[in-house]
Amino acid sequence: MNKVGLYIHVPFCLSKCPYCDFYSVKYDDDTAKGYLNAVKANLANYDSIRFDTVYFGGGTPILLWKEICEILSFLGDRIEPDAEITLEANPCCTHGEALTALKQSGVNRVSFGLQSADDNELKALGRRHNATQGEQAVEMCYNAGVENISADIMLGIPLQTPESLKRTVERFTSLPITHISAYMLKIEENTPFATRQLDLPDEDGYAQMYLDTVSLLPEKGFTQYEISNFAKSGCECRHNLKYWRCEEYIGIGPAAHSFYNGSRYAVNRDLSEFIKIVPQRTYVTEGSPADFDEWLMLRLRLSEGVDLDEVKQRFGIEKEKLFEKLKAVPTQLYRADNNNIRLTPEGFLVSNAVIGILTDI
Repeated sequence: MNKVGLYIHVPFCLSKCPYCDFYSVKYDDDTAKGYLNAVKANLANYDSIRFDTVYFGGGTPILLWKEICEILSFLGDRIEPDAEITLEANPCCTHGEALTALKQSGVNRVSFGLQSADDNELKALGRRHNATQGEQAVEMCYNAGVENISADIMLGIPLQTPESLKRTVERFTSLPITHISAYMLKIEENTPFATRQLDLPDEDGYAQMYLDTVSLLPEKGFTQYEISNFAKSGCECRHNLKYWRCEEYIGIGPAAHSFYNGSRYAVNRDLSEFIKIVPQRTYVTEGSPADFDEWLMLRLRLSEGVDLDEVKQRFGIEKEKLFEKLKAVPTQLYRADNNNIRLTPEGFLVSNAVIGILTDI
């Protein structure tokens, strides 16, 4: 049987953060029950597939910890024995009973939306937790037996300074955390932040905060393996690597995306429709998935870069053509040898421009 990744979107939150554009609604018991039944009904359509990664994203998945335990029980032996099973969690919703039950049900990786170790920055972001609660949630998770713990750090947020960012990195890396996602605040349309006058860094300020983070984390034992992701040895997120390596995954739930059977598609952002209509309604998002342009774009997100022999095997493109295109790229943005092209941290900052040059073949 084919082994693929499984993403389940849990579209419930206690409240909406003012910068967030992910699909979510306010939690209530009855809607959660309908959602659970719809998830199981949709999973029944994939009963011949075995999953080697499972990722519960959101939203705030830990709000539905009982339902998630039931989903994992429903999947049973369709989950590989060594599967990576990730749950996203917010500190304000994390408690010992939930973590213990989730661990017993198979969850072996938890990703916390910590964002900052500074209370004023957290308040400016509209987060419901403070720095102490974030640290306590991580410790609670570790004590419950989940040793693979990820934390988000947001860069370029209101009130943040290079000094406060360094303190956040130092504090997070002193906790039992094995993985860090460090990403820049992006102001999305149709969010409260898009209507506010925010005091944010300019382009150079964003770039410097990113480069500072890239410099600081390896000193703490976290190796960069993707533009925004750093991990201790062996703790890279296997599920997210599927996205960047163009491997198959199935998405269940409103707003979930899939890459399966040669197609990229997404589910409508409508929870009531998802509950009422099985199978879930989807629409195609990419007509020619995993072509050269997309494949190169995703692979160059990874620190390992692009294997030039694989380029020749997949797309029939000779390495000499890519080396010719590289002449137009400043040398500080990439590293290359006869077998590989990879971006430097400075190159990651302008990756779209570099990819545009390399795909113009």
